[in-house]
Amino acid sequence: MKTNTIKNLDNFSGTILIPVFETYSKSLVPIEFHGVSVHSKLFYGKKDTHYLVEKYDCTHIFIGLGAAIDYKSLKTIFRRISSKQKELFGTNVALVLPEQFTGEQVEAAISGIYLGTYDLGHFKKIEKHPFLNEGFELSLLSKKDYSESVTKGLKIADAQLEILRLVDLPPNKVTPKYLSNWANETGKKFGFEVEVLGFEAAKIAGLGAFLSVGKGSENEPQFVVMNYVPENADAKTKHVGLVGKGITFDTGGLNIKTSGMLQMKCDMAGGAAVFGAMQLVADLKLPVKITAIVPCAENSVDAKSFMPSDVIHSYNGTSIEIIDTDAEGRLVLADGLSYLIKNFKPEYIVDVATLTGSAMGTFGYECAALFTNNEAVSKKLQESGDAIGERLWQLPLWDCYKPDIESEIADVKNYSGKPVAGAISAAKFLEYFTENHKAWAHLDIAGVAFGDDEFAKSKHATAYGVHLLTKFIENL
Repeated sequence: MKTNTIKNLDNFSGTILIPVFETYSKSLVPIEFHGVSVHSKLFYGKKDTHYLVEKYDCTHIFIGLGAAIDYKSLKTIFRRISSKQKELFGTNVALVLPEQFTGEQVEAAISGIYLGTYDLGHFKKIEKHPFLNEGFELSLLSKKDYSESVTKGLKIADAQLEILRLVDLPPNKVTPKYLSNWANETGKKFGFEVEVLGFEAAKIAGLGAFLSVGKGSENEPQFVVMNYVPENADAKTKHVGLVGKGITFDTGGLNIKTSGMLQMKCDMAGGAAVFGAMQLVADLKLPVKITAIVPCAENSVDAKSFMPSDVIHSYNGTSIEIIDTDAEGRLVLADGLSYLIKNFKPEYIVDVATLTGSAMGTFGYECAALFTNNEAVSKKLQESGDAIGERLWQLPLWDCYKPDIESEIADVKNYSGKPVAGAISAAKFLEYFTENHKAWAHLDIAGVAFGDDEFAKSKHATAYGVHLLTKFIENL
């Protein structure tokens, strides 16, 4: 979506978006703009309200922001207008940027408007959103230069739109090979290197835990390794490692799921968040080196599937007793973490996964579970999440939970077998493969990556993590 800046609305005809901060319901002073006056009995800027007036060959949409507004709410308000009022938009649309708007508020508004073009009907015959038509430009009415904020808002939304599509598309479309192809194409477009290890290459490399999960599917697993190096990088350039769970569909394996399988196309949402962050970091040209790994596999069922009570060996040589084949995400992450640490040695590591129902049971759909051994990293991640509305809350990694992953036959087991503390024992399992790294964090995003909201009738992707990871990297 393209934008241009205008100084006035002389000779303008079309749709005008007018954000309004709240006054009060009994105000004697009407809200006025462009010769249009709206009495407080009709509209006074209350949050999540809007009011339409047709005048001067223009459709004026007054948008209520409330007395004060946070980043996420502002983004959602403009996404709502863009998505649900699209019949009001033609070729000419102007957005009024209030003088009191900050750069981040402009970023949120622009990002929301672009996100409003998303439609779940990927396989339906539907009309393209007006904002996506060739030649469309959004006019921005402003006395200030917000070009940097506008550009950044569009880039954030562009990355999130890519990830919404990846997570929402069906598993017969988004296979491990589809994801590795996406990574290669995106790397060429935005400027990061991609290496993909298929089945044979992963076998030679010794990625035993990763291959155990994917060997029951006819879709070949793909171990995707991405590297972004900023211009003028030197020995002092910070280096962040990311690992994302890329399970394109999870049947549960031989411990087959008895419920909730319909949504398991979303089990690669952690990997998708890492893909989106790689695109966005490279697009923004952030001065931080990034190495990201997304082990992509399908946990399916056939004669080659791994079995409960199997003992497998991970990339770092650890023997793992398989208690439950539905605890597969932690296995691919284990090899991803080990491979990252041994071969790239980043200063900071964050892994992201739709890992446990336990995290969802704890926080519902409002917050992701955070585990880390580094309080500074914890604070930075939570501050980054709070700033953009992608919340995190820390849970413990106490050693009293260590017996949950102890096995009698192997070094560790992949599931505690207990109906309690599932997110914690999964995090303890991952911690085992971090080689005591001093700045590692694990994000369990099971409750926030895929859910219900006003933008579709069925559960769908949220793109949680794309902006969070980028914001964290930006703030280091």
